[in-house]
Amino acid sequence: MTLTDSQVYLHRVEKRLDEALTNTKAPKTLIDSMRYSTLSGGKRIRALLVYASGIITGAKLEALDTIAAAIECIHAYSLIHDDLPAMDDDELRRGKPTNHIKYGEATAILAGDALQTLAFELILSMESDLRDYQVRLIGLEIAKASGAAGMVGGQMLDIEATNKVLERAQLERVHRCKTGALILAATRAGALAGDLNNKEQISALELYAANIGLAFQVIDDILDIESSTEILGKPSGSDLELKKSTYPALLGLQESKQLAENLYLQAMDCVSTIGDNTDQTQGSGLSMLNAIAELIIKRTH
Repeated sequence: MTLTDSQVYLHRVEKRLDEALTNTKAPKTLIDSMRYSTLSGGKRIRALLVYASGIITGAKLEALDTIAAAIECIHAYSLIHDDLPAMDDDELRRGKPTNHIKYGEATAILAGDALQTLAFELILSMESDLRDYQVRLIGLEIAKASGAAGMVGGQMLDIEATNKVLERAQLERVHRCKTGALILAATRAGALAGDLNNKEQISALELYAANIGLAFQVIDDILDIESSTEILGKPSGSDLELKKSTYPALLGLQESKQLAENLYLQAMDCVSTIGDNTDQTQGSGLSMLNAIAELIIKRTH
């Protein structure tokens, strides 16, 4: 399976997001702001990871729809807040004005807050045949990854690292929290919606996600230098301007590219340990994991 073949899953998660936002009772301006950042494009890598890992562990698509939508709500909220003047102060995201530029800073903050809580509302009100303990595990996984020990903590570490030269282990910690935690959570959450008895399978998926999560950020650092604002859809060179710690700044461009390639190969090794499976449904999940990793390593924006 290629990512072109995964359009069916992209359609499913966007339909679930649209339903969730349509059913949310809130002031129109707030809903418009929330919709603007959740339904205005994006690669949906985290959502695809939910589907891929869930398919591999035998989860039902209806449950994966809701989990993927919840993950996308968390991701959208993080981007809204990341773009704010108090953070990266960016005016472009995906080639469009950032949320606070279009709707104002106060509305953007509230939209981010509302998307964060909507994610957990979706999980806790999920209508599926999942057992209560599975729902609890999935909710806990997303909460931990998006909170102080994960994404938010990583953002704090990133802020504290500004104008500083970090050691490699310190930089890796920043990115495993800021970017990698939600990628890992998406993979684990999808897997937790299926058969929990195959511990080796879930462990292999976790290692895969840990490697591509870090590779994603290494490539992000590289593209900030090598790509253009037009291609990225957001300001290029912003890391340098904000004096952030990045892999190219620490290792140089060539070594950073080699690191990304190594992480990609390690991720592929992890997937191979899941083993061959003749079941067509499971096979499609494995193919999707391969396609996602390739997209991450070869992306231009």
